[in-house]
Amino acid sequence: MTHDARENDDAHKDGDVHGNRDTHKDGGDVTTPLLEIRGLSVSYRTRGGAVPAVRGVDLDVWPGQVTAVVGESGSGKSTTAHAVTRLLAANGNIDAGTVRFGRHDLAALSEAELRTVRGAQIGLVPQDPTVSLNPVQRIGAQVAEVLRVHGLATRRGAAAEAVAVLDRAGLPDAAVRARQYPHELSGGMRQRALIAIAIAAKPLLIIADEPTSALDVTVQRVVLDHLQRLTEESGTAILLVTHDLGVAADRAQHLVVMEQGRVVEAGDTRTLLAAPQHGYTRRLLAAAPSPTPARPRGCTPVATAPADTAPPLVEARNLVKEFRLPRAGGPARTLRAVDDVSLTLRRGQTLALVGESGSGKSTTARLVLRLAEATSGQVLFDGTDVTTARGAGIRELRRRAQLVYQNPYASLDPRFSVGEIVTEPLRAFRVGDRAARLDRARELLDRVALPAATLERRPAELSGGQRQRVAIARALALSPDLVVCDEPVSALDVSVQAQVLDLLAELQADTGVAYLFISHDLAVVRQIAHRVAVMRGGRVVETGPPEDLFSAPRHAYTRELLAAIPGRGVPAPAAENTPS
Repeated sequence: MTHDARENDDAHKDGDVHGNRDTHKDGGDVTTPLLEIRGLSVSYRTRGGAVPAVRGVDLDVWPGQVTAVVGESGSGKSTTAHAVTRLLAANGNIDAGTVRFGRHDLAALSEAELRTVRGAQIGLVPQDPTVSLNPVQRIGAQVAEVLRVHGLATRRGAAAEAVAVLDRAGLPDAAVRARQYPHELSGGMRQRALIAIAIAAKPLLIIADEPTSALDVTVQRVVLDHLQRLTEESGTAILLVTHDLGVAADRAQHLVVMEQGRVVEAGDTRTLLAAPQHGYTRRLLAAAPSPTPARPRGCTPVATAPADTAPPLVEARNLVKEFRLPRAGGPARTLRAVDDVSLTLRRGQTLALVGESGSGKSTTARLVLRLAEATSGQVLFDGTDVTTARGAGIRELRRRAQLVYQNPYASLDPRFSVGEIVTEPLRAFRVGDRAARLDRARELLDRVALPAATLERRPAELSGGQRQRVAIARALALSPDLVVCDEPVSALDVSVQAQVLDLLAELQADTGVAYLFISHDLAVVRQIAHRVAVMRGGRVVETGPPEDLFSAPRHAYTRELLAAIPGRGVPAPAAENTPS
């Protein structure tokens, strides 16, 4: 993506592509699209031949406006977005169509010509922050690199401007975060760093591929507010790929619905949502979870919670976890990520942890699983203290407690087939022979709505949502007593999300498995949880059944979370369209 400043300056002088910013600054009456896609077809080469992913897509994005693309995982949303700047996977190929940005067809540009557009004129916010950020480079340096590469700042000036950009992207303590590495930030913080990289050069178009899927609702609102200000103040256009119909309803002027690589419906967002014409759009609306009881929550109700007198499966007592922060020109600092947290989780119960990114949710879960060492406090699993367990004690905990990671890209070994990934826990604990393990893998894939043919594919051949379903299948392989679900459905579209949540409820009813469920999506929490713990600043500020927290929250922060939920404008589906 690198090129010298002179080349970039020449690119900025190219009125064909870059001369529209002032013309459309107000984002008002726009007659000419900034981005115009016609007849786009994309396929992926696999061992079984070419697999079509996008089939004859037409799509327009106007200056100063947001166009949202929604649809199921694997519908072609992300492929369409990535085809714009030709950042497809190595086995991806544009088979037909044009992608006009200004007067240029991006599908026909050389790689050198594309480098004058990427970053400077089209910013990309990828879906996955872990894979997209350089793990050995500080966050501030990665933002500053965009400014230096495109000749927008000197080395010293870029470092200072990077902190300002991180602050505009909603990252708290931006000066401190700029000196940290990606692994030292929460998933939501990493996502905001990616947004900072995308907006650093003030591009004409931002392609945002699930930009808020890892963010809690309050931070999501801050980030989306900033993106909205970009459209209003500078005429920046946004192509927003999302499975969150609430976000699309709140933020997009235009909505495009995709199914199986095709556009099935498109138009003004409010008009389309109020009166969807296509059956698939109606099914998406019916499957969308809601934080209010007005909309049906899905096919399978939350299982009845076991009595609170039952022996706890997990007890966390006064957990504390501290991290040393890098020096920023002053004395060493310590961050208390988990601060005196006590929780109880019983068999057959789902305890949800909610709170903003960096509130300590995932760190608390890692302490429970002994994937991180507590600074102080105690964890009891089924009555046994596992706080300092070693050897056989840890191995037994690993068998009985599984984790579904937040990130479906980094949690799957790219060298393994899906069959090898799902059967790996069975091999590690010597459960069954090869045939029995494959039978179990097929059963699990079926339960997470993936075809058996997926067993032969590799993670790179799957969409983000498909990868997450594979991760869920792997976690269930050993029939564990506890599954820690760290944002397990944040990468899934609403229809598959509903299937997975129904699956989790069914498994819990059948087996009595307990879930520690981490989520920033309060609508999902209301559907799945028996109890909710609200975390802020490493502490639990409120606990209780979801119906109590949603209807009469006691803490001001809980009320703030509820007020930030997107999608108040998404209409409830008619009764005949509601799945049963």
